[in-house]
Amino acid sequence: MNFTAIDFETATGYRTSICQVGLVRVENDVVVKELCLLVRPPNNYYRRDFSENCHHIYPSDTANSPTFDRVWPQISPFVEGQAVVAHNGLRFDFECVRQTLDFYGLTQPNYAKHDTYRIFKKNLADACRDHGVQLENHHNGLSDARACAGLFLLALNRGLVAV
Repeated sequence: MNFTAIDFETATGYRTSICQVGLVRVENDVVVKELCLLVRPPNNYYRRDFSENCHHIYPSDTANSPTFDRVWPQISPFVEGQAVVAHNGLRFDFECVRQTLDFYGLTQPNYAKHDTYRIFKKNLADACRDHGVQLENHHNGLSDARACAGLFLLALNRGLVAV
């Protein structure tokens, strides 16, 4: 069972405003690699309520970070040709990938999409609490990707989904 769990944080409501990405690679039920990157959103613009009330990432945190087109070569191997899972991915994370790659004129990857929200029908915090999956720092890209990976492993082991 090999897959990548992915989570994006955005600076605004726009899917192209990625400011952080967390990735967790799972192979044979074991986490083999993790990656967390700060990303400078377009114009390093943030909607204040997102940074203050949600993820606590600020313009000063990403002012010197690379833009998404610069970090995509690091992210792409986790996504291209892989099974990729995200919590609420069909409405959010996979749209972040699609819209941001379009924004930068980059080629769309081919990958299988799995959404743990569709499996558990609860927000990430509630699904983790109800199923005993650790969620350390909600709305941190790496922490949320780890939690999503845990939920997906649980779903795989219970036969709720197949890769």
